[in-house]
Amino acid sequence: MRGLLLISILVALAGVSPRVSAQWLQYPTAGIPRTPDGKPDLARPSPRIGNVPDLSGMWQAAHRLPCNDVTLICSDLPISAQFQNLGAGLPQGLPYSEWGRAAQKGRGPKDNPYTRCLTPGGPYMHLLPTTRQIVQTPTMMLILNEFNASYRVIHLDGRALPQDPNPTWNGYSTGRWDGDTLVVQSHGFRDDQWLDASGSPLTGAATVTERFRRSTLGRLDVIVTVDDLKAYTRPWTVTIEQELVVDTDMLDVMCLENEKDVQHLP
Repeated sequence: MRGLLLISILVALAGVSPRVSAQWLQYPTAGIPRTPDGKPDLARPSPRIGNVPDLSGMWQAAHRLPCNDVTLICSDLPISAQFQNLGAGLPQGLPYSEWGRAAQKGRGPKDNPYTRCLTPGGPYMHLLPTTRQIVQTPTMMLILNEFNASYRVIHLDGRALPQDPNPTWNGYSTGRWDGDTLVVQSHGFRDDQWLDASGSPLTGAATVTERFRRSTLGRLDVIVTVDDLKAYTRPWTVTIEQELVVDTDMLDVMCLENEKDVQHLP
């Protein structure tokens, strides 16, 4: 079922046709507590590694869009309202600067890194309908992305962020524990990135702070603060809710494989 839903999302958003090979799509996840009827009990407390929460697991954005949304994606599919607009739910919306508003309005679907099969880096990656596998160790956290088999490394070994780094899609990330919250700072992003499908910009001037909080076994909140005074008049913060995905496996989702639709986008 997850494979069919994922294919329908990708076809609707980007016209891609990933091949679904024989994988462990119905294999029980080890160590997951169960209710008496055998269903995953995701309300249990967060697991821990030593004295900190264990953020490991396969995650996807919480389901939020109604069926009458302009994207035509229904609420039973793994995509959030923030995919279209990261500022969804903020009373005044995102505080664009004059430059940022002009940049956002000048972008169309054909310009979107996601529909062009490029890596949507930064906070945008938390919003994709594909899954992300977190692997946590004492010295680093890896985020393995189902989309285009990409990855992100968050260093937990005490190193400082690099000075004058070569810009990348995901930037450079270091983290530290503040109680049960993993606080991650990133900079060194490309200057032409998107934060959502509406084209909200993220520039090379940005510093992004993410606070990862796993409140239960099945819920991970990523509290994102974007400080980018080129694109916005002030720093702003949103919470991206993630849901644990169990009893399945990541798919081989290569966006460029048999892609034919981008040439037809406006």
